[in-house]
Amino acid sequence: MALPGFVAYAPIPIGCGPYLFTLNPEGEPAKYLMLAAVARRNRLALVQKPQPRLKPGWALVRVRLAGICNTDIEILRGYHNFHGTLGHEFVGDVVSVASARDKSWIGRRVVGEINLACAGLGLGRLGESEMCSYCRRGIPAHCARRRVLGIMGHDGAFAEFLALPVVNLHRVPSAIPDDAAVFTEPMAAACEILEQVNIRAHREACVLGDGKLAQLIARVLRTAGLRVVMIGKHASKLRLARLAGIATARSGGTVPQRVDAYTLVVEATGSPSGLAVAQKITAPRGTLVLKSTFHGAAPVETWPLVVKEITAIGSRCGPFPPALALLRLGRVDPSPLISRVFKLKNAAEAIRYAQKPGILKVLLHSGA
Repeated sequence: MALPGFVAYAPIPIGCGPYLFTLNPEGEPAKYLMLAAVARRNRLALVQKPQPRLKPGWALVRVRLAGICNTDIEILRGYHNFHGTLGHEFVGDVVSVASARDKSWIGRRVVGEINLACAGLGLGRLGESEMCSYCRRGIPAHCARRRVLGIMGHDGAFAEFLALPVVNLHRVPSAIPDDAAVFTEPMAAACEILEQVNIRAHREACVLGDGKLAQLIARVLRTAGLRVVMIGKHASKLRLARLAGIATARSGGTVPQRVDAYTLVVEATGSPSGLAVAQKITAPRGTLVLKSTFHGAAPVETWPLVVKEITAIGSRCGPFPPALALLRLGRVDPSPLISRVFKLKNAAEAIRYAQKPGILKVLLHSGA
C-alpha cells in the first residue's frame, strides 16, 4: 500500500545512492517544498515534500545539522514500524511561528526535546483535567498521546525543515558551536542517569559499550566525580575514551570477566547480547541502567536480577538544561566523536557509512 500523496516512490536500500521523488498531495508551490529522507517499509527514500504546517503554539525550524543515531538505523530494520522522516538529533534556527506570542523565538538557534506531549499538542490550554495522567504527574516523556520526533508519529530532522511545539524548544547559548549543540539530545539521555541514580552511593561505574551514546554516558558520569571504566570491542573507540580520562578494557579481556565487579553498570551496547554481560558484572544489590534500544528480542536469563537483587532501571530521554550547561562550560567535548559530515541529499550514503565498524557520529547538513 503506497503512502498517500506519493506521486512517485521507490525504496532505497540502506546505503544506496539517492533517488528523488515528489511527495506533494496538495500541490504546494515549489518554494514551499523541502528535501527529506523518509523511511518506508525498512527502506530510505529521498523525497521533495511540503514544509510542515504549523499548529497554534508551534514553530518551524530550519535544520542546520542532524545526527544519525543507532535508533535511526534500527527503525530501518523495523523498530517501531515508523513511516516518515527520520531523525531526532538536531540544531537549527526558528524561521516562523504560528502564534504572535511566540514571535521572540524567530531567529533563535535551538535544539528540541523529541517527545510531543499533551502541552505541545494543545491540550494544556484546555486545562489540567484534559491532560493525560502522565502529564499531570509531570512525566510528559511518557504521555499517553505521545508522538516522538522522527521515531513515532511525527516527522523528524533529516529534512530541511521540521516543526515542533515551542514548549519543546531550548535556546542554544552562543558559546556552543553547531557541531556540539547537535549532541544535546543524546547528552540529555546521558544526563538522565544522574537524575535516576544516587551517584554518591558509588565510587566507580562501568559503561558497557563503546559507541556514540556509551561515549557520552561515560563522559557525563565522569563529570559527576566517578571513576569510569568503558568495556568495548573497538580499539579506536576505546582510545578516544582514554583521551577523555576514561579507563577502558576490551570485551573478553580480564576486566570484563570479573563477576560482580561494579555496583553501577550502564548497558549501552545497542546489542541483544549486552544484557547478559551486564548482569554478570553487576555486583549484588548493584544498579543496572539499561540504555539499549534495538529491533527484536534479547535472549537472556533474568534469574541473576533476582538472585543478586539487582536494581534494573530503564533509561531513555533526559533533561536538556544540564546537557546544554555541560556543553557551554566545556566539561564535555563531543567533537572528537564526529566521524564524518554528509549533505542531506546523500543521506542514504551517510546511513551506510554510519554502520561501518569503528564509526561514531555521522552528521547531516542541508546546506549547499
